[in-house]
Parts: sequence; structure tokens; C-alpha cells
Amino acid sequence: MGGLIIAPKARLLHGHDWVYGTEVRAVYGDPQPGDVVALKDQRDRFLGSAIYNPHSQIVARRFSRRRQALDADFFRRRIRQAIELRERRLPGEELLRVVWSESDGIPGLIVDRYRDVLVVQTLTLAMHLHEEEITAALCELMQPRCILVRNDSGILAAEGLEQETHIAHGDLPTPFVASTGGLKFEVDPGHGQKTGLYLDQLSNYIRVARHAAGKYVLDCFCNQGGFALACARGGAGGVTAVDISEPAIEAVRKNARLNDVRLNAVEANAFDLLKAESEKARNGAELKWDFIILDPPSFTRNRKALTGALRGYKEIHLRAMQMLPVGGLLATFCCSHHVSRELFLQVIAEAAVDAHCTLRLVEEYGQRADHPVLLNLPETSYLRGFTFELAPGR
Repeated sequence: MGGLIIAPKARLLHGHDWVYGTEVRAVYGDPQPGDVVALKDQRDRFLGSAIYNPHSQIVARRFSRRRQALDADFFRRRIRQAIELRERRLPGEELLRVVWSESDGIPGLIVDRYRDVLVVQTLTLAMHLHEEEITAALCELMQPRCILVRNDSGILAAEGLEQETHIAHGDLPTPFVASTGGLKFEVDPGHGQKTGLYLDQLSNYIRVARHAAGKYVLDCFCNQGGFALACARGGAGGVTAVDISEPAIEAVRKNARLNDVRLNAVEANAFDLLKAESEKARNGAELKWDFIILDPPSFTRNRKALTGALRGYKEIHLRAMQMLPVGGLLATFCCSHHVSRELFLQVIAEAAVDAHCTLRLVEEYGQRADHPVLLNLPETSYLRGFTFELAPGR
């Protein structure tokens, strides 16, 4: 086994599992991209086994503190452990992230379950090279009707991989209905966002909707309408769901019919709508909504884009606050680990100052339990959400 000698101040020595190129002092044994390598410090002390890719900014990702090969037994054991964790935390769920990369000790592997269909992403070179063992383990442990490998993420380029989609097992079904939290969704794993749905938000749909009874709700960046559907089911006085994507809005309408609820689904740019409606409100127009939900896609995939992302977050929050009455509610989410909880709250507070309003925290949210957070890997904590009430001015 080849290996890497790690620099004295590398984050690996403080508990993190990633090694960047700048943290490598030496490479020995001629490891090849995708190989398992040993990690050692400068005193030749063993630090663990990692997957290796010198073409990636993260050249090594530790997956064990022992000497460990990526073999069939490894994948069966780790995937079984991941399944058992979900069975404890979210028993009986039809929609579920079964394996989530580093959080389950398998860096770069994502497995999502939609009833008896599995959607797999292999986002590191090592996982890509071991697709056969992964598929065999999933078939043995879960007996799926179909396994779809959907490697269509832009982050594959960092690993030197091409985007591709193919069937690894069975036959891909036509779109079907799955349920969670009392809501029904039409699932099309081959064409939906991410691997089909945003599974990390499923529990938050119900929690946010508990505040919606009797309120007029605007759900911005609605995707397939999870928040809008839950609020309509929760007794909202009216619901408007907005997304720039025509297929997303069509999905909202289908899901509304499945759930026997009424809502208004609008194909529009949420930025433009917020700007137009906030200007009307500032000019004295009657306020249309008393509960606004902001759940945009990530505005930043890297730190270089952070400044622009923060401007975007501030703008949509300012606009939303200008559209709400005193006592109105604002539920807002950020899904980028580059934007910390503190930074996100700072942006919201700055928008509140500019909107001349006072916010009262009602509830705080995170990602669902099938997206577990590791204390030593802050990158596994990425979804932040809050509901605020516009309090009377002071």
C-alpha cells in the first residue's frame, strides 16, 4: 500500500478526515488515482486509510483509522450500518437517504431510496471504480427493484470524472407516488432535482406548516412544492408557490392533485417577483401574504462566490420583510456549508435593519436525521433554517 506523509499542522491531526494537497509532505509507494493509501505523520505513525486522488483539491479522504481495503466485505458492513441507523431514526420511511458519504464512512457515495428504487451517486474516483461491489452490497441488503446510477453532478469534474447516468440493476420504472409525513409526491428518479427530491427538507415541511393555519402563504423557490403542499394541508388561508422552472411548477400541480389540496402554482423568477411585490408594498399596496417561505438553491458552491451569495441572501430577505405585516412570519433556509449559521443570521439581521423591522425567533431547523452530522467534519452540517415573526417596532 502506498501512502502520504502529512504535514504537522494538517487538519487531519485535529480530527478532520480530509487531506488537501498543501498538507502533503511526501508521497511514497507510487499510489494511483482511486487507490487506498496509508496516512502517516512525520514520525511514521499510522493515521488511517484513505482514498486517494492527486487530481482533486482534496487529495485524500480518510475512511478508517485502521488498515482497511475497499472490498466487498467493507461495503456490506458500512452500508448495513447506515441502513440500521436509518431504521432507528426514521423507521418505515419510503423516502430516505440511506448512505451519505463521509457521514456514513464511505466518502463520495450517496444512496437514496424511493420506495423500492435506489438512486446512487459515486462522487469520488474510488467509489466510481468500486461501483460493482457497491451494487452487489445494495442488492444483497435491500433487494431493490432498480438501482439507477445518476452521476450528473457538476462536482464530478473535481475528481476528473465525466457525468453519466445508467441502470446498474433492474429496470427504471415510470414515475410513481411515494409518501412521507402524510404528503404524497410523484417521484421520477431519472429526471428530478438531485436524485429525485430534496430529502433533507422532508421533516421541515411539516414543522414549518404548523405555523400556517389561517395564513396566506408565499412559497418562493418552491421546487416540487413541499412547503406549499404541507401548508395547504395545514389549513392555510391560501398558498402561492413560485419557481422559475416549468417542470417544477407542473410537478407542484400534480402533487397538489395527489394530495387533494388547492394552491396557486406560478412559473416566475422569485427574485423578480419579490422585487415587484415589495415595491408595491412600499408604495402602499395592500399586503397579500402574512407568511413567506424562502428556500433557494445554494447561492455558492465555493468561498470565491461567497460575497455575491451574501448579497443575494440579503436582497431576498429584505424584499420579503417589506411584504409582511407586523406579526407576519418569515421561514428561511440556506443549504451551503460555506455560509455558517452565524453568517446567515448576520445577513438576515442586516436585512431587518434596512427593512426597519424587528425579528423574533420562532423556530430553528436543520437537515433531516438521514443526513447525519459529524462533529469533526463541519462540512456535513450545511442546512440551516429559521422561522421569524415580525415583532412590533421598538
